[in-house]
Amino acid sequence: MSEDRKGLVAIGEALIDMAPGEAGKPIKDTECFLPKVGGAPANVCGAYVKLGGSAVMLTKLGDDPFGDKIAEELSGVGIDISHIIRTKEANTSLAFVALKEDGNREFSFYRKMGADMLYRADEVPKEVFEHAYALHFCSVSLGDFPMKEAHKKAIQYAKEAGALISFDPNLRKQLWDSEEDLKNAIEEFLPLADIVKISDEEFSFITGKETSAEAAAVLLEKGASVVLATLGTEGAELYTKKAKVSVPGNGIKPVDTTGAGDGFIGSFLHELSADGVTLEQIDKIPEEQWERYLRFSDCFCGESIKKKGAIVSYISREEVLKKLQ
Repeated sequence: MSEDRKGLVAIGEALIDMAPGEAGKPIKDTECFLPKVGGAPANVCGAYVKLGGSAVMLTKLGDDPFGDKIAEELSGVGIDISHIIRTKEANTSLAFVALKEDGNREFSFYRKMGADMLYRADEVPKEVFEHAYALHFCSVSLGDFPMKEAHKKAIQYAKEAGALISFDPNLRKQLWDSEEDLKNAIEEFLPLADIVKISDEEFSFITGKETSAEAAAVLLEKGASVVLATLGTEGAELYTKKAKVSVPGNGIKPVDTTGAGDGFIGSFLHELSADGVTLEQIDKIPEEQWERYLRFSDCFCGESIKKKGAIVSYISREEVLKKLQ
């Protein structure tokens, strides 16, 4: 990572998305699946490096061909995988995915126990946070297994180093024994986050509110400094204690929404880091500057849903800026 605090650290699952060979059918009727590298934290790293930043991925992979595929492809796009650990104790996690007619997805996970879940707190390298701009994580890896404690250690190191903490709950209810367990885990980690990204489908479950404004108010009260609300075809909104900014939907018909939200938060964090925005500066940023960040991420996200896949669908910073002209 560079000395000027531009880098991202992400912790959590890196897995194989078994993508359908055809859209419009549920998993049970899909005849062909293609292995694609995925996992939300890995996707966020991918967006960050595609835009010119540096990113470190912290996870554990199985000592198997799918683990090899993930390591090779993450490294191939420029993500630092030197701290990824390999294990023979469990296989690399798999997520079978079906694409519905509207571009949204159905999931079936093979992850009991997945290698990523076994990543331990004592395996988190403190040194990667020395020059990190932000730490990003999601809720998929916050269950009752070693990776949860690894998250706590990573957050401790990040806070000690002065890095921002970014949390995208990224709900995957089918991975949890109960919705109550999922909600409790999210409640435990929300107060630790400086930036929270939430989708319109998650407002009610996470906050008990139905509108973006009401949901954002709850999250700001719990400790967030910035709340990003993605609204699907309706665009996106940003809230701080002193600002509210929105951008309209881009009207793009999605081919595949895989990794779209990850691209949104990854590109947003990159643009904040490019300007060197600190936690102390957040309440001083004018709304037009927030709008610029939001438009950038909305464009980046919009372009990604035109293609199949996650990281492979992300474009460069130069391409985003050209499209925004």
